[in-house]
Amino acid sequence: MKKIFIFLFFGLCFVSSGLAQLKQIGLEEVWAGNFQEEVLESFNSMNNGEQYTLLNSNSSSQISAIEKFNYKSLEKVETVVSSEDNMAIPYFTTYEFSKDETKILLGTEIESIYRRSTKGVYYVLDLVSRQVSQVSEEKIQEPAFSPDGNKIAYAQENNLYVYDLKSSITVTLTTDGIKNSIINGIADWVYEEEFYLVRAFQWNADGTKLAYLRFDETSVPVFSMDIYGSNLYPSQSVFKYPKAGEENAKVSLHIYDLSSTDIVDIALNDPYYIPRIQWRNNPQDLSFQTVNRRQNDLKLWSYNTSSKKLSLLHNEKDKAYVKVKDDLTFLPDDRFIWSSEKDGFNHLYLHSQEGKPLSQITMGPWEVTKYYGFNRKKNMVYYQSTENGSINRDVYSINLKGKNKERLTSRTGTNSGEFSTDFTYFINSYSSAATPPLISLIDTSTGEELKVLVNNGLLKSKLLSYDLPEKEFSTININGEDLNMWMIKPSNFDPSKKYPLFMTQYSGPGSQRVANKWNGNNDYWFQMLASNDYIVVCVDGRGTGFKGRDFKKLTYKELGKYEVEDQIAAAEELSKLPYIDETRTGIWGWSYGGFMSTNCLLKGNDVFEMAIAVAPVTSWRFYDTIYTERFMQTPQENPGGYDDNSPLSYPELLKGKYLLVHGSGDDNVHVQNTMRMVEALIQANKDFEWAIYPDKNHGIYSGNTRLHLYTKMTNFIKSNL
Repeated sequence: MKKIFIFLFFGLCFVSSGLAQLKQIGLEEVWAGNFQEEVLESFNSMNNGEQYTLLNSNSSSQISAIEKFNYKSLEKVETVVSSEDNMAIPYFTTYEFSKDETKILLGTEIESIYRRSTKGVYYVLDLVSRQVSQVSEEKIQEPAFSPDGNKIAYAQENNLYVYDLKSSITVTLTTDGIKNSIINGIADWVYEEEFYLVRAFQWNADGTKLAYLRFDETSVPVFSMDIYGSNLYPSQSVFKYPKAGEENAKVSLHIYDLSSTDIVDIALNDPYYIPRIQWRNNPQDLSFQTVNRRQNDLKLWSYNTSSKKLSLLHNEKDKAYVKVKDDLTFLPDDRFIWSSEKDGFNHLYLHSQEGKPLSQITMGPWEVTKYYGFNRKKNMVYYQSTENGSINRDVYSINLKGKNKERLTSRTGTNSGEFSTDFTYFINSYSSAATPPLISLIDTSTGEELKVLVNNGLLKSKLLSYDLPEKEFSTININGEDLNMWMIKPSNFDPSKKYPLFMTQYSGPGSQRVANKWNGNNDYWFQMLASNDYIVVCVDGRGTGFKGRDFKKLTYKELGKYEVEDQIAAAEELSKLPYIDETRTGIWGWSYGGFMSTNCLLKGNDVFEMAIAVAPVTSWRFYDTIYTERFMQTPQENPGGYDDNSPLSYPELLKGKYLLVHGSGDDNVHVQNTMRMVEALIQANKDFEWAIYPDKNHGIYSGNTRLHLYTKMTNFIKSNL
């Protein structure tokens, strides 16, 4: 193993005599929120580039306010609106300004639908007249101002509407929306989960047209879940969920003209997926991305509403898969910035108006991890990358020619930026494995830190009285690769003793768990385990992210093969250390990580003595089309890839202790996965433990649920490792 560096918690070393005086962190404290970090809530930069707003909300008092601050002085300028002062406005938890900042859209009574989608009651406050309008008496989805701020487009019950703020008239755009059949303007379940798309409509630049997607789910198979609740009879949640190899919704692209009320259907010759729509600077030009079912052929199109001309701007292909792009930016002259992995790492590229490649903006054996925007006055691009090591993130600026690059952040760890509208300043959120979030104001031109806004000093002071062992970062050579790793040892570590090894991982394609950032509650749990004389280790194996295209896409068509081999080999290598007890090795994971921990216990039954799997996939045949087929193709094309690495195929290999946990209301990884695993183990006559959390989704939370779950897992570890 090659040691990279070691972080000491808050830079303090404690001698053994002092350790006895430190408290051990408790799960009750963690899940009660006693160690919650302070953050800036709902940051928004104002158009003038000199001011920003924050949402100040207090759920206990049911009072919320939007407050405005100066970047330069950081002093509060005014309270823009407060629910306490304006009785027409109830307690709100979201806000959005109109483009000209004369109106604010306020969201109240927000409730979740799925992972990213919500619905709520919305009000518009006119900051000039101070008049308040309610957009709809019913809860609605994804309301959006028109560019002139005089209209609100929104979705309700699978149809699209436009509310005119001047006339208070609501216009119905579509009427054919039907639950579990037709959806207008809002993404279906699988687009929301895997393409991160909820609002599937967009205003054009002058507010005269609305482009939207229509999903025909008629042929998509239905999935249902029992909801137990507190009623005498359970109810059912029924929704369309396309599992791998099954029918997807038929998606079409349409444009509604507000003046003529005509709807134009854009003929695309069955593009299969339309994951992104985005208007260009010219209000007549719409861009959109299409991708084939295998997701290895992505096209960027442009459509002119006047000429009805459809043109191909860019086509990107890959032997494995192509990621849908969120970095697309059309410059004032309609050239555009686009990201690609075509040179082996994710980088930014400049294209002409017609799509011709002009230049590669960023270049090197590292990845651009976030694109922030383009400063037209200085001709500069701002981005986040792994140039300072794959486990770190920094913010950089560079010009369109790939010259004059500057690192704008100085602390080693994870940095991310929220830029002012004119890019004069940015709010930098920094953390490391040893430092909770530190939020500061940075001068973009110099990288100078002007002021610390949040330093989480109270949290740091509180944690000083607890035994929180340090996290050590290193690499471990496994199967010819130097894999990123961290290790947490007991604070009173004795190299002459033997410690049980507990491994944590996720391992999914493009993911990262070995990252130099503050990890909150899970790290507290790992540190608590270390304080109880366990050594906790995390290894990011092949297939994980931020080390280049080839490293990430090695697992294509064989999810669960190379990743499992790496975790088993890492456990074997770590067991050679003189202070590791090779007879006491455990592993856990959630979701993809649960799929992995289950496979490791079975295929590595002579290496692992214990495993915990929370909400695991047990067969990729049960998971959704977009995610699964991106990495595996369809079951019809690749049956061996699906079955050879499914733990359902070899339950008889179980030898160690196994805890299986799932929420019965998991709309993402269905409890079917666990039920099938349970049945396979029963028929193999294997002993194991399992727990079902009624009506809990993939996150398994609310009330005391997380505390109960982590207590159960902790007790299982202590009893079996």
